[in-house]
Amino acid sequence: MFSSRISRISAGIACLAAAFAGATVQAAVADGDSGAATPTYAQFEAATYVDVDGAFVVNGDEVISTKADLRKFYNTMVGLPFGNHDRDTHDADLVVNTVSGRDDKWSASQAVNLTYCVSTRFGTRQASVISAMNAGAALWESATSKVNFVYVSSQNSSCTTRNNNVLFSVEPVNTSQYIARAFFPSTSKSQRNVLIDDSIWSSGNWEPGDILAHELGHALGFRHEHTRPEAGTCFEDNNWRPLTAYDSASIMHYPQCNGSSADLEFQASDAAGIRALYGS
Repeated sequence: MFSSRISRISAGIACLAAAFAGATVQAAVADGDSGAATPTYAQFEAATYVDVDGAFVVNGDEVISTKADLRKFYNTMVGLPFGNHDRDTHDADLVVNTVSGRDDKWSASQAVNLTYCVSTRFGTRQASVISAMNAGAALWESATSKVNFVYVSSQNSSCTTRNNNVLFSVEPVNTSQYIARAFFPSTSKSQRNVLIDDSIWSSGNWEPGDILAHELGHALGFRHEHTRPEAGTCFEDNNWRPLTAYDSASIMHYPQCNGSSADLEFQASDAAGIRALYGS
């Protein structure tokens, strides 16, 4: 189904594997194996990938900004093994991230003005990145008029997280840890970016626009769909709220985590989910 290239770089947008952050502790608790040796927090922190901007990357492509939040993530994983998070009675496709019990989403005024730039450091790839970002954004925008990504080309030459003229930046990265990485609405401005590795152009039947639509789903507040118990694998944590009917083909569902869309395509259920969170 996937090329050897995809297998090698799948740590960024794939099922939980030892190559990316949190895998050891997640595997120990998700398998429900009481005999498994759960690592100490010190071991977990030491094994967690630290990105170029100092963020901790967990669950393949999600950002944790501080050590305090990483400790909370660890405690959640150790204390809430798969199946023990009181979500089994809910059906849900898109699931929204929650912070202290509240939906992690943009305000209505901000949601229609999600400004971003695309760094000139992409060089000859910049035009392709701009096109892929537009394609990914258009999938969410086509579902509701309450969300609008705004490309601000005038900020491209200074396109970093330090640029306060845009909400977030889109920047290149050179890593073997993931294909692309994003953020949640609650992420601090210093780490509010979409980082893209060059491997996005050699990702088999995963189109760049779809990969970036997945990442922009995180930017809108959506979690990985496979954290739902219906997936049967790849449990992450229980900091989420269900929105609509479960769909294993969701663009937010890793194909390797018992997902049913090998192409990582946007689904009607994804459109229903964003309308449930932001309105029609």
